[in-house]
Amino acid sequence: MRRLLRDNGLSIVVFTLFFVFVVGQSIAGFLDYNSTEKEHGRPPVGYTEYLRSGDFVEAVFENWESEFLQMGLYVLLTVFLYQKGSAESKDPAAENPVDADPRESRHRPDAPWPVRRGGLALKLYENSLSLTFLALFLFSFAMHAIGGASAYSQEQVEHGAPPVSVVEYVGSSRFWFESLQNWQSEFAAVGILVVLSIYLRQKGSSQSKPVDYPHGETGG
Repeated sequence: MRRLLRDNGLSIVVFTLFFVFVVGQSIAGFLDYNSTEKEHGRPPVGYTEYLRSGDFVEAVFENWESEFLQMGLYVLLTVFLYQKGSAESKDPAAENPVDADPRESRHRPDAPWPVRRGGLALKLYENSLSLTFLALFLFSFAMHAIGGASAYSQEQVEHGAPPVSVVEYVGSSRFWFESLQNWQSEFAAVGILVVLSIYLRQKGSSQSKPVDYPHGETGG
């Protein structure tokens, strides 16, 4: 157990924090939602019903959408773009192991199966990280649209207006305001991290250069 925790501590802690925060979000959102219902003279909803509501679905996936977009594009951009001195960049003046052709290692017994297999399996595998982030982004984008359309339609009906379809909601300024306000913050955070990692350090972190490295040294 001790070795399991040592070898997987980062993912365990991160996913534990995710669970704690998403539960906290659901409870706070549930209380806020019922407070609004009470203000409008409507009966409160149950917790399970709230979790299925457009209000909760839209709130969760609106944020997931921006996170997966940011991570997916960041993975792709770091393939061919550089930032000299940053711990988040490949060294533009050196050969980088991640650029090596995996086909040269197809005979290694410890290489992943797609590398040994080659062909389409390898082509998908060598781009699997960005493809997975793209799929997660598209899924979150769709769920944001579905949940948002449901929540927006409820507001429309309350004000005597007709509900909207998912397609109509995606074409609305409200949907893009919700999306773009998150997208811009994600890329601001990434850009700040890229630049700050040139000059600032965190001893022991894989996201930082060693403390004694000069500012011009690129890579972690």
